[in-house]
Amino acid sequence: MKALCWQGKNQVVVNLVDDPAILDPTDMIIKVKASGICGSDLHLYDGYVPTMEKGDILGHEAFGEVVETGSEVHRFRVGDRVAVPFNISCGVCRFCKQELYSLCDRSNPNAEMAAKIYEYSPSGYFGYSHLFGGYAGGQAEYLRVPFADAIPVKIPEGVSGDDAVLLTDNFPTGYMAAENCSIREGETVVVLGAGSVGQFAVRSALLLGAGRVIVVDRFDWRLQRAAHDSVTLVNYERQKDVVQVVKDMTDGAGPDACIDAVGMEAHAGTAMGIYDSVKQTLRLETDRPTALRWAIQLCRKGGTVSIPGVYAGFIDKYPMGAFFSKGLTMRAGQTHVHKYMPRLLQMILDGKIKPAEVVSHHIRLDEAPEYYRLFRDKQNECLKAIIRF
Repeated sequence: MKALCWQGKNQVVVNLVDDPAILDPTDMIIKVKASGICGSDLHLYDGYVPTMEKGDILGHEAFGEVVETGSEVHRFRVGDRVAVPFNISCGVCRFCKQELYSLCDRSNPNAEMAAKIYEYSPSGYFGYSHLFGGYAGGQAEYLRVPFADAIPVKIPEGVSGDDAVLLTDNFPTGYMAAENCSIREGETVVVLGAGSVGQFAVRSALLLGAGRVIVVDRFDWRLQRAAHDSVTLVNYERQKDVVQVVKDMTDGAGPDACIDAVGMEAHAGTAMGIYDSVKQTLRLETDRPTALRWAIQLCRKGGTVSIPGVYAGFIDKYPMGAFFSKGLTMRAGQTHVHKYMPRLLQMILDGKIKPAEVVSHHIRLDEAPEYYRLFRDKQNECLKAIIRF
Protein backbone atom coordinates (compact mmCIF):
# COMPACT_ATOMS: atom_id res chain seq x y z
CA MET A 1 0.00 0.00 0.00
CA LYS A 2 0.97 3.67 -0.24
CA ALA A 3 1.68 5.54 2.99
CA LEU A 4 3.12 8.86 4.07
CA CYS A 5 6.36 8.15 5.90
CA TRP A 6 8.62 10.26 8.10
CA GLN A 7 12.20 10.42 6.82
CA GLY A 8 13.74 13.03 9.12
CA LYS A 9 13.24 16.61 10.17
CA ASN A 10 11.11 18.43 7.55
CA GLN A 11 11.13 15.33 5.33
CA VAL A 12 8.06 13.21 4.59
CA VAL A 13 7.56 11.03 1.50
CA VAL A 14 4.98 8.65 0.05
CA ASN A 15 6.38 5.12 0.07
CA LEU A 16 5.14 1.65 -0.81
CA VAL A 17 4.97 -0.36 2.42
CA ASP A 18 3.49 -3.67 3.53
CA ASP A 19 -0.26 -3.79 4.07
CA PRO A 20 -1.24 -4.04 7.76
CA ALA A 21 -2.34 -7.40 9.08
CA ILE A 22 -4.42 -8.67 12.01
CA LEU A 23 -1.91 -9.18 14.84
CA ASP A 24 -4.37 -9.76 17.67
CA PRO A 25 -7.94 -11.13 17.63
CA THR A 26 -9.19 -7.74 18.86
CA ASP A 27 -7.74 -5.94 15.80
CA MET A 28 -9.50 -4.80 12.67
CA ILE A 29 -8.29 -3.33 9.39
CA ILE A 30 -9.92 -0.34 7.72
CA LYS A 31 -9.53 0.97 4.20
CA VAL A 32 -8.87 4.66 4.80
CA LYS A 33 -11.23 7.00 2.96
CA ALA A 34 -10.03 10.30 4.45
CA SER A 35 -7.26 11.42 6.79
CA GLY A 36 -6.41 14.85 8.17
CA ILE A 37 -3.12 16.68 8.50
CA CYS A 38 -3.08 18.04 12.05
CA GLY A 39 -1.11 20.78 13.75
CA SER A 40 0.28 18.11 16.04
CA ASP A 41 1.78 16.39 12.98
CA LEU A 42 3.93 19.47 12.52
CA HIS A 43 5.68 18.79 15.82
CA LEU A 44 6.89 15.52 14.25
CA TYR A 45 7.69 17.24 10.95
CA ASP A 46 9.72 19.92 12.71
CA GLY A 47 11.64 17.35 14.74
CA TYR A 48 10.43 18.27 18.22
CA VAL A 49 9.06 14.86 19.25
CA PRO A 50 11.74 12.26 20.06
CA THR A 51 11.84 8.57 19.07
CA MET A 52 10.64 9.01 15.49
CA GLU A 53 12.27 6.49 13.16
CA LYS A 54 12.83 6.70 9.43
CA GLY A 55 9.90 5.06 7.66
CA ASP A 56 7.33 5.61 10.42
CA ILE A 57 3.83 6.02 8.95
CA LEU A 58 2.24 9.32 9.95
CA GLY A 59 -1.32 10.41 10.66
CA HIS A 60 -3.66 10.16 13.64
CA GLU A 61 -6.96 11.27 12.09
CA ALA A 62 -8.62 8.53 10.04
CA PHE A 63 -12.05 7.69 8.67
CA GLY A 64 -12.66 4.59 6.58
CA GLU A 65 -14.44 1.34 5.89
CA VAL A 66 -13.91 -1.93 7.74
CA VAL A 67 -12.38 -4.58 5.47
CA GLU A 68 -11.29 -7.22 8.00
CA THR A 69 -11.95 -8.04 11.65
CA GLY A 70 -10.25 -10.25 14.21
CA SER A 71 -12.11 -13.15 15.80
CA GLU A 72 -12.85 -11.18 18.98
CA VAL A 73 -14.26 -8.08 17.29
CA HIS A 74 -18.04 -8.05 17.80
CA ARG A 75 -19.21 -4.42 17.36
CA PHE A 76 -18.15 -4.02 13.74
CA ARG A 77 -18.64 -5.82 10.46
CA VAL A 78 -16.97 -5.60 7.09
CA GLY A 79 -18.42 -2.60 5.26
CA ASP A 80 -19.07 -0.43 8.34
CA ARG A 81 -18.06 3.23 8.06
CA VAL A 82 -15.94 4.15 11.10
CA ALA A 83 -14.09 7.14 12.56
CA VAL A 84 -11.05 6.23 14.64
CA PRO A 85 -9.96 8.40 17.61
CA PHE A 86 -6.32 9.44 17.56
CA ASN A 87 -5.68 7.96 21.00
CA ILE A 88 -5.76 4.20 21.44
CA SER A 89 -7.64 2.89 24.47
CA CYS A 90 -8.42 -0.57 25.73
CA GLY A 91 -11.84 0.26 27.18
CA VAL A 92 -11.39 -1.78 30.38
CA CYS A 93 -8.55 -0.30 32.47
CA ARG A 94 -9.26 2.03 35.41
CA PHE A 95 -8.77 5.14 33.29
CA CYS A 96 -10.91 3.99 30.37
CA LYS A 97 -13.69 3.11 32.81
CA GLN A 98 -13.57 6.76 33.98
CA GLU A 99 -13.69 7.93 30.32
CA LEU A 100 -10.10 9.21 30.63
CA TYR A 101 -9.23 7.46 27.40
CA SER A 102 -6.02 9.36 26.61
CA LEU A 103 -4.60 8.00 29.87
CA CYS A 104 -5.25 4.32 29.06
CA ASP A 105 -2.90 2.07 31.00
CA ARG A 106 -2.76 -0.79 28.47
CA SER A 107 -2.41 0.66 24.98
CA ASN A 108 1.18 1.95 25.00
CA PRO A 109 3.64 -0.93 24.65
CA ASN A 110 6.46 1.57 25.26
CA ALA A 111 5.01 2.89 28.50
CA GLU A 112 8.32 2.67 30.35
CA MET A 113 9.95 4.92 27.74
CA ALA A 114 7.19 7.52 28.05
CA ALA A 115 7.27 7.39 31.85
CA LYS A 116 10.93 8.43 31.86
CA ILE A 117 9.85 11.78 30.37
CA TYR A 118 6.33 12.24 31.77
CA GLU A 119 6.56 10.26 35.04
CA TYR A 120 3.57 8.17 33.91
CA SER A 121 2.67 7.02 30.42
CA PRO A 122 -0.33 8.28 28.49
CA SER A 123 -2.16 6.02 26.05
CA GLY A 124 -0.80 4.95 22.71
CA TYR A 125 -1.43 7.23 19.71
CA PHE A 126 -1.68 6.43 16.02
CA GLY A 127 1.26 7.65 13.96
CA TYR A 128 2.93 9.60 16.75
CA SER A 129 6.41 8.24 17.48
CA HIS A 130 7.61 5.22 19.42
CA LEU A 131 7.26 7.16 22.65
CA PHE A 132 3.51 6.63 22.25
CA GLY A 133 3.59 3.05 21.05
CA GLY A 134 5.10 3.09 17.58
CA TYR A 135 1.71 2.49 15.96
CA ALA A 136 1.40 3.02 12.22
CA GLY A 137 -0.72 6.03 11.34
CA GLY A 138 -3.69 6.69 9.12
CA GLN A 139 -2.13 8.76 6.32
CA ALA A 140 -2.08 5.51 4.39
CA GLU A 141 -4.40 3.38 2.30
CA TYR A 142 -5.05 0.93 5.15
CA LEU A 143 -4.85 1.11 8.95
CA ARG A 144 -4.73 -1.54 11.66
CA VAL A 145 -6.98 -0.60 14.58
CA PRO A 146 -6.18 -2.38 17.87
CA PHE A 147 -8.78 -2.76 20.65
CA ALA A 148 -11.31 -2.37 17.83
CA ASP A 149 -14.42 -2.93 19.93
CA ALA A 150 -13.35 -0.17 22.34
CA ILE A 151 -12.52 2.91 20.32
CA PRO A 152 -13.95 3.53 16.81
CA VAL A 153 -17.43 4.97 16.26
CA LYS A 154 -19.78 3.97 13.45
CA ILE A 155 -20.56 6.80 11.08
CA PRO A 156 -24.03 6.75 9.51
CA GLU A 157 -24.61 7.37 5.83
CA GLY A 158 -25.17 11.04 5.20
CA VAL A 159 -22.30 12.19 7.43
CA SER A 160 -19.45 13.33 5.20
CA GLY A 161 -15.92 12.02 5.34
CA ASP A 162 -14.73 15.52 6.30
CA ASP A 163 -17.07 15.62 9.30
CA ALA A 164 -16.02 12.08 10.29
CA VAL A 165 -12.29 12.93 10.15
CA LEU A 166 -12.83 16.02 12.28
CA LEU A 167 -14.53 13.85 14.91
CA THR A 168 -11.30 11.90 15.40
CA ASP A 169 -9.37 14.85 16.87
CA ASN A 170 -9.94 18.54 16.08
CA PHE A 171 -13.63 18.88 16.97
CA PRO A 172 -13.43 16.90 20.25
CA THR A 173 -10.19 18.69 21.16
CA GLY A 174 -11.74 22.12 20.73
CA TYR A 175 -14.90 21.02 22.53
CA MET A 176 -13.06 19.53 25.52
CA ALA A 177 -10.95 22.69 25.73
CA ALA A 178 -14.13 24.78 25.99
CA GLU A 179 -15.81 22.33 28.38
CA ASN A 180 -12.72 22.49 30.62
CA CYS A 181 -13.40 26.22 31.03
CA SER A 182 -16.64 25.47 32.97
CA ILE A 183 -18.31 28.30 31.04
CA ARG A 184 -21.27 30.04 32.65
CA GLU A 185 -23.92 31.69 30.53
CA GLY A 186 -22.71 34.99 29.11
CA GLU A 187 -19.05 34.70 30.14
CA THR A 188 -16.11 35.92 28.07
CA VAL A 189 -13.58 33.44 26.73
CA VAL A 190 -10.29 34.16 24.96
CA VAL A 191 -9.02 31.65 22.39
CA LEU A 192 -5.34 31.99 21.56
CA GLY A 193 -4.73 30.53 18.11
CA ALA A 194 -7.16 30.34 15.19
CA GLY A 195 -6.03 27.05 13.71
CA SER A 196 -8.52 24.21 13.33
CA VAL A 197 -8.55 23.38 17.06
CA GLY A 198 -8.95 27.07 17.88
CA GLN A 199 -11.84 27.27 15.40
CA PHE A 200 -13.62 24.46 17.20
CA ALA A 201 -12.82 25.96 20.60
CA VAL A 202 -14.56 29.16 19.46
CA ARG A 203 -17.62 27.33 18.15
CA SER A 204 -17.77 25.08 21.20
CA ALA A 205 -17.48 27.96 23.67
CA LEU A 206 -20.47 29.61 22.00
CA LEU A 207 -22.42 26.33 22.04
CA LEU A 208 -21.68 26.03 25.76
CA GLY A 209 -23.05 29.49 26.54
CA ALA A 210 -20.22 32.00 26.21
CA GLY A 211 -21.54 35.48 25.59
CA ARG A 212 -18.37 36.68 23.92
CA VAL A 213 -15.26 35.04 22.49
CA ILE A 214 -12.07 36.97 21.74
CA VAL A 215 -9.81 35.22 19.21
CA VAL A 216 -6.11 36.09 18.99
CA ASP A 217 -3.96 35.14 15.99
CA ARG A 218 -1.53 36.80 13.55
CA PHE A 219 -3.19 35.83 10.26
CA ASP A 220 -6.32 37.67 9.16
CA TRP A 221 -7.40 34.78 6.91
CA ARG A 222 -7.46 32.48 9.96
CA LEU A 223 -9.19 35.04 12.13
CA GLN A 224 -11.90 35.59 9.52
CA ARG A 225 -12.77 31.88 9.67
CA ALA A 226 -13.83 32.49 13.27
CA ALA A 227 -15.93 35.57 12.53
CA HIS A 228 -19.32 35.64 14.31
CA ASP A 229 -21.57 38.27 15.88
CA SER A 230 -20.32 37.27 19.34
CA VAL A 231 -16.65 37.01 18.34
CA THR A 232 -14.00 39.76 18.52
CA LEU A 233 -10.91 39.29 16.36
CA VAL A 234 -7.43 40.45 17.46
CA ASN A 235 -4.36 40.32 15.23
CA TYR A 236 -1.55 40.37 17.78
CA GLU A 237 1.09 41.51 15.28
CA ARG A 238 -0.74 44.83 15.05
CA GLN A 239 -0.66 45.37 18.81
CA LYS A 240 2.20 46.60 20.95
CA ASP A 241 0.82 44.81 24.00
CA VAL A 242 -1.80 42.16 23.25
CA VAL A 243 -2.27 41.40 26.95
CA GLN A 244 -3.24 44.99 27.69
CA VAL A 245 -5.44 45.18 24.58
CA VAL A 246 -7.51 42.20 25.71
CA LYS A 247 -7.68 43.47 29.28
CA ASP A 248 -9.02 46.77 27.96
CA MET A 249 -11.67 44.87 26.00
CA THR A 250 -12.89 43.39 29.27
CA ASP A 251 -12.90 46.67 31.25
CA GLY A 252 -9.62 45.75 32.90
CA ALA A 253 -10.95 42.62 34.62
CA GLY A 254 -9.71 40.07 32.10
CA PRO A 255 -11.69 37.23 30.50
CA ASP A 256 -13.32 34.48 32.54
CA ALA A 257 -11.31 31.79 30.77
CA CYS A 258 -8.43 31.50 28.33
CA ILE A 259 -7.79 28.65 25.89
CA ASP A 260 -4.24 28.04 24.65
CA ALA A 261 -4.91 26.40 21.28
CA VAL A 262 -1.32 26.91 20.12
CA GLY A 263 1.04 24.84 22.25
CA MET A 264 4.75 24.24 21.96
CA GLU A 265 5.53 26.06 18.70
CA ALA A 266 4.04 29.46 19.48
CA HIS A 267 5.26 32.35 17.36
CA ALA A 268 6.10 35.80 18.71
CA GLY A 269 8.26 38.58 17.31
CA THR A 270 8.93 39.92 20.81
CA ALA A 271 12.17 39.71 22.75
CA MET A 272 10.68 36.85 24.78
CA GLY A 273 9.69 35.05 21.57
CA ILE A 274 13.24 35.35 20.24
CA TYR A 275 14.55 34.11 23.60
CA ASP A 276 12.32 31.02 23.35
CA SER A 277 13.37 30.29 19.77
CA VAL A 278 17.06 30.45 20.65
CA LYS A 279 16.67 28.27 23.73
CA GLN A 280 14.56 25.74 21.83
CA THR A 281 17.13 25.56 19.02
CA LEU A 282 19.88 24.96 21.57
CA ARG A 283 17.70 22.33 23.31
CA LEU A 284 17.79 24.37 26.53
CA GLU A 285 14.01 24.60 26.40
CA THR A 286 11.74 22.12 24.63
CA ASP A 287 8.74 24.37 23.98
CA ARG A 288 7.95 27.97 23.01
CA PRO A 289 5.19 28.90 25.49
CA THR A 290 4.19 32.42 24.40
CA ALA A 291 0.46 31.59 24.22
CA LEU A 292 0.51 29.95 27.65
CA ARG A 293 2.20 32.98 29.21
CA TRP A 294 -0.40 35.25 27.65
CA ALA A 295 -3.24 33.03 28.86
CA ILE A 296 -2.03 33.26 32.46
CA GLN A 297 -1.42 37.00 32.23
CA LEU A 298 -4.78 37.72 30.57
CA CYS A 299 -7.10 35.62 32.68
CA ARG A 300 -9.18 37.28 35.38
CA LYS A 301 -8.73 36.48 39.05
CA GLY A 302 -10.27 33.11 39.84
CA GLY A 303 -10.52 32.22 36.14
CA THR A 304 -9.59 29.13 34.19
CA VAL A 305 -6.74 28.41 31.75
CA SER A 306 -7.49 25.51 29.41
CA ILE A 307 -4.69 23.95 27.35
CA PRO A 308 -5.51 21.79 24.33
CA GLY A 309 -2.26 22.86 22.62
CA VAL A 310 0.43 20.16 22.85
CA TYR A 311 3.48 20.65 25.09
CA ALA A 312 6.38 18.22 24.96
CA GLY A 313 8.60 18.87 27.94
CA PHE A 314 10.02 21.89 29.75
CA ILE A 315 9.39 25.62 29.46
CA ASP A 316 11.12 28.71 30.80
CA LYS A 317 9.94 32.05 32.26
CA TYR A 318 6.62 30.61 33.38
CA PRO A 319 4.58 33.27 35.27
CA MET A 320 3.88 31.08 38.27
CA GLY A 321 3.54 34.07 40.57
CA ALA A 322 0.63 35.45 38.54
CA PHE A 323 -0.94 32.02 38.32
CA PHE A 324 -0.74 31.57 42.09
CA SER A 325 -1.69 35.10 43.10
CA LYS A 326 -4.77 35.19 40.86
CA GLY A 327 -5.98 31.81 42.09
CA LEU A 328 -6.29 30.39 38.59
CA THR A 329 -7.39 26.89 37.66
CA MET A 330 -5.53 25.08 34.90
CA ARG A 331 -6.92 22.12 32.97
CA ALA A 332 -4.96 20.35 30.26
CA GLY A 333 -4.26 17.07 28.55
CA GLN A 334 -4.75 15.07 25.41
CA THR A 335 -8.41 14.81 24.49
CA HIS A 336 -10.45 11.83 25.65
CA VAL A 337 -11.80 11.59 22.12
CA HIS A 338 -14.05 8.57 22.44
CA LYS A 339 -15.91 10.21 25.34
CA TYR A 340 -17.01 13.05 23.08
CA MET A 341 -17.50 11.39 19.71
CA PRO A 342 -21.08 10.09 20.16
CA ARG A 343 -22.22 13.43 21.63
CA LEU A 344 -20.60 15.51 18.89
CA LEU A 345 -21.79 13.16 16.15
CA GLN A 346 -25.33 13.77 17.37
CA MET A 347 -24.75 17.54 17.18
CA ILE A 348 -23.75 17.09 13.54
CA LEU A 349 -26.84 14.98 12.83
CA ASP A 350 -29.03 17.59 14.57
CA GLY A 351 -27.55 20.37 12.42
CA LYS A 352 -26.11 22.30 15.38
CA ILE A 353 -22.64 22.50 13.84
CA LYS A 354 -20.97 21.89 10.48
CA PRO A 355 -17.39 20.80 11.21
CA ALA A 356 -16.43 20.59 7.53
CA GLU A 357 -16.57 24.40 7.35
CA VAL A 358 -13.02 24.54 8.71
CA VAL A 359 -11.60 22.41 5.88
CA SER A 360 -9.59 24.55 3.46
CA HIS A 361 -8.08 21.94 1.13
CA HIS A 362 -8.77 18.45 -0.21
CA ILE A 363 -5.67 16.73 -1.49
CA ARG A 364 -4.35 13.40 -2.78
CA LEU A 365 -1.87 11.36 -0.77
CA ASP A 366 0.94 12.19 -3.19
CA GLU A 367 0.34 15.90 -2.51
CA ALA A 368 0.72 15.48 1.26
CA PRO A 369 4.48 16.21 1.47
CA GLU A 370 3.94 19.59 -0.19
CA TYR A 371 0.96 20.37 2.03
CA TYR A 372 2.93 19.59 5.18
CA ARG A 373 5.26 22.41 4.11
CA LEU A 374 2.44 24.77 3.13
CA PHE A 375 0.62 24.07 6.38
CA ARG A 376 3.76 24.59 8.46
CA ASP A 377 4.58 27.85 6.69
CA LYS A 378 0.94 29.13 6.81
CA GLN A 379 0.89 29.47 3.02
CA ASN A 380 -1.97 29.17 0.52
CA GLU A 381 -4.38 29.88 3.41
CA CYS A 382 -4.00 26.24 4.45
CA LEU A 383 -6.07 25.91 7.62
CA LYS A 384 -7.04 22.23 7.41
CA ALA A 385 -6.11 19.78 4.66
CA ILE A 386 -7.93 16.48 4.27
CA ILE A 387 -6.29 13.66 2.31
CA ARG A 388 -8.87 11.77 0.26
CA PHE A 389 -8.23 8.24 -0.97
